[in-house]
Amino acid sequence: MTTVPRATYRLQLHPGFGFVAAAEVVPYLARLGVSHVYTSPILQAEAGSTHGYDVVDHSRLNAELGGEAGFDALVAATRRHGMGLVIDIVPNHMAIGPANRWWWDVLEHGLASPHASYFDVDWDPPEARLRNVILLPVLADHYGRVLESGALALRRDGAVVTVAHGEQRFPVDPSTLGPVLADAATRSGSDELAFVARALGELPPSTSAARADTDRRGRDAAVLRERLADLLRDPGVGAAVDAALAGTNADHDRLDALLEDQNYRLAFWRAASRDLGYRRFFDIDTLVGLRVESDEVFGATHRLVLERVAAGDVSGLRIDHPDGLRDPAEYFGRLRDAAPDAWIVAEKILAPGEELPPWPVDGTTGYGFANLVARVQVDPAAEGPLTEVYARRAGVRRSWEAIETDARLAALDGSLGSDLNRLGDLWLGICEANRRYRDFTRHDLHEALREVAAAFRVYRTYVRDEPRHVSDTDRRVVGDATRLAAERRPDLDPDLFTFLAAILLLEVPGRLPAELAMRFQQLTPAAMAKGVEDTAFYRYGRLVALNEVGGDPGQFSVDPAAFHVALAEEGRRLPHAMLASSTHDTKRSEDVRARLVAISEDPAGWDEAVERLANLAERHRAGDDPDPHDAYLLFQALVGAWPIDADRAAGYLRKAAREAKERTSWTAPDEAYESALDAFVNGCLADERFVARLERTVEDLVAAGRANSLAGLLWKLTAPGVPDIYQGTELWDLSLVDPDNRRPIDFARRADLLSEGRAPAAAIATDAAGATKQWVVQQALALRARRPADLAGDAAYVPLEARGPAADHVIGFRRGDGVVAVAPRLVRRLAATGGWRGTTLALPAGRWSDVLDGREHAGAVTLASLLDGPRVALLERVG
Repeated sequence: MTTVPRATYRLQLHPGFGFVAAAEVVPYLARLGVSHVYTSPILQAEAGSTHGYDVVDHSRLNAELGGEAGFDALVAATRRHGMGLVIDIVPNHMAIGPANRWWWDVLEHGLASPHASYFDVDWDPPEARLRNVILLPVLADHYGRVLESGALALRRDGAVVTVAHGEQRFPVDPSTLGPVLADAATRSGSDELAFVARALGELPPSTSAARADTDRRGRDAAVLRERLADLLRDPGVGAAVDAALAGTNADHDRLDALLEDQNYRLAFWRAASRDLGYRRFFDIDTLVGLRVESDEVFGATHRLVLERVAAGDVSGLRIDHPDGLRDPAEYFGRLRDAAPDAWIVAEKILAPGEELPPWPVDGTTGYGFANLVARVQVDPAAEGPLTEVYARRAGVRRSWEAIETDARLAALDGSLGSDLNRLGDLWLGICEANRRYRDFTRHDLHEALREVAAAFRVYRTYVRDEPRHVSDTDRRVVGDATRLAAERRPDLDPDLFTFLAAILLLEVPGRLPAELAMRFQQLTPAAMAKGVEDTAFYRYGRLVALNEVGGDPGQFSVDPAAFHVALAEEGRRLPHAMLASSTHDTKRSEDVRARLVAISEDPAGWDEAVERLANLAERHRAGDDPDPHDAYLLFQALVGAWPIDADRAAGYLRKAAREAKERTSWTAPDEAYESALDAFVNGCLADERFVARLERTVEDLVAAGRANSLAGLLWKLTAPGVPDIYQGTELWDLSLVDPDNRRPIDFARRADLLSEGRAPAAAIATDAAGATKQWVVQQALALRARRPADLAGDAAYVPLEARGPAADHVIGFRRGDGVVAVAPRLVRRLAATGGWRGTTLALPAGRWSDVLDGREHAGAVTLASLLDGPRVALLERVG
């Protein structure tokens, strides 16, 4: 039977904070009331990885985190404190490089590698030059220029010869070393070396995936390498081999001929946007997609994790990016069969109104909840005024929908161009075999695919080719997208969109149409993530608290009634889902968002503040730079995260500008513009008058922001689901997007605050450390432990109705029979309109004690009395 966590606490592991360091934090987390430690990925990642998502070896625990011994220490610590462990796993992709033995073997042996089928590589593209090879876009310039500059060379380490390009290394197909070793044999007069050279040339071809050829090639290559190693113990043979390698390096034609015979093709890095032949994680060339739908690959990538689950060391799994998988339903079915008692949550982002597919999981990782909380704390009356302020101050008058569409198209044209081209090649093959469609050009097909992918309003569909399954939701999503695409592109034949819809819904028989349908589903999540979250969110900044992962900046607010409906529905459908507010992926921490949403309660005041900040900042501009939008974004970042130093602020603004890809970008940085950004930030924050004005603006928002934060925290800790606390956020945490939100956490300070063991002062405006927030966490988790039935995910969720002139300023609900949670909303407007003014809330029958301040309440209570403590109330039935 699945053990559902009472609450999780996310720890970001890295070489500076490994398994043993995490184990040392466990006693504090136990006192805080957390039931499960929840970590970032634990398997062997690239050297120096700060996040663990770039796994290179699924058979080992990350040595830089402490390896097996360190992990065992963490497991032991959780067991001593009666806690469990949840880990993040990455089924979709691996990092490429020498540390990835599977990938290295594929580069060395091509299709003849036993691991060739592990990776999502297109071995048979239309271009003959790329057939049976993997394009590696790693060169700083065009291949010919790099070769002729001498930047590519053969290097030897013992019997292993590699291609060197700076610090990078690539394996050499052993069957191509024959000429080099034959030359060395002549130089040294070694008949045995000549034999090795001939034998290497007679290895089965790297283009054969036949099992007999694969086995023989791998076996013979290993034997011949050992024999070569023996021969190289002779200094004369070693010197001859080195001379032959040097001769090859000095002869560009010979070196080129050898490189052309490899199972990979080194290329200019810009080729990735059009010709890349393997599926990546979004647009990251160093992360290659895995074919986890294969039984063999699933077993090889999950064996260690599942062994730890079976041993009871791990009780929960967070699955990263399942939308990147070919068939998520099949994957989760296999995972559930292998770990029937594990708590499993999927990092699945749902669009407004979208439901989680019927996967055998306990729910999602909580992005929807974070966005719901932000929107119920936004004043709906501010939508028009803030839109106008944004247009006037930032110079952006286009709608969110228009910006979002353009950003998706830009992603598909740019960083995802190779993925789109691969689908275009598939569709071209389908059309060539169909007389009705064979006259459509490659351009026509490319444009239609591009438009439909950009028109998706959700991450993807979930049609399945084996067994065949197409849901009504899939039909609606595809129909909506193809109709919208056809409307946007009247220059394209509408029959193209009709045909594509039929393919995507598996209505066209054949292997190629099914393959296009399945692969298209892996493209649209990348278009959404790269086009929307990593581009459009930085091009549109009306109220950036709403620009959050899984959110829709075009949806300004929700009312309390909709909030209640959403939470009740979550309890009905996914009672054990994770509830998150800050994560390693969020663009801003929960406390930054909580402060920024308070802007909506006084748009006129915000307009005046921006005008004054802009006037004071004017002298720090370099001509017209930064543009008004980037300045507006900076002002919100400073207000939300203050106090923040110039390095953090400048780093954020530079990242935001690069993500927006309008004035600068990651692939084509504009140094002059970025220098202007840095100078602007540093100039503003060194300007006493600007800082004084900034602090006055922030001062008006601090108390409201903290009240909002406590409200969101209370709802998270009591709503249906499993609350997650991101590292450090049990105190006030004013962090921006990564890497800012992955800074070191002072756990000793947090433990000391917790040890004080008393309710904090009621004045949250003067609570600089955040003891109030930590107190709410501790008391709420203790209540969850005392009354598990009342706060179980499937326990009753009943909204409570307030009466009076300020009734829309409170959200309260009952859980089960014994818990009530009450918190204010729109507290700035509440204060501006005279406070609670006799507004009351009818508590359920009985006597109720507030676990946060010890006071008792019963019947209809005034909100002025109920919420005069730490601004939220958490009531437990006592009679």
